[in-house]
Amino acid sequence: LRNKKTSEHYMRRIASLLIMVCMALAFTSACTIEPVEEVEYLDVNANNISGKWELAEWNGFPLADGTYVYLDIVRNDRTYTMYQNFDSFRDIPHIITGSYALETDPELGAIIRGSYDHDSGDWAHRYIIKDLTASSMLWIAKDDPDFIQKFVRVESIPVE
Repeated sequence: LRNKKTSEHYMRRIASLLIMVCMALAFTSACTIEPVEEVEYLDVNANNISGKWELAEWNGFPLADGTYVYLDIVRNDRTYTMYQNFDSFRDIPHIITGSYALETDPELGAIIRGSYDHDSGDWAHRYIIKDLTASSMLWIAKDDPDFIQKFVRVESIPVE
């Protein structure tokens, strides 16, 4: 009779331990699971890239404090206006206008190239546009894959 009570006692302890282990595992797995946010990538076309954009990162780093580049890309006539202060006084934007064209390379995907108005010539690079979403896009120089610019969509350009 004593062996039977001892055996039942151990069985209850083992069952309790198993329940506690299962609860701990369930709690741990519930705490570590993070919802995966699905990103909707857009086709690169004049409609999807049109709008107002801010250069947020250059080669993986944010711009220096007080420095900015904004692009206003217009779909209808394939023109753009750039507001930047890299080569001007910090509080006075240098406004650059021009036109752009999109082409598709079978291996690289969508490529944007452009020219400046006022006889300034073509852009220094052609850019592969990657990871276009409703709120951001990457421009990677076709001739220098380490030259990467990340743009984020903005509601308005504060220096217009």
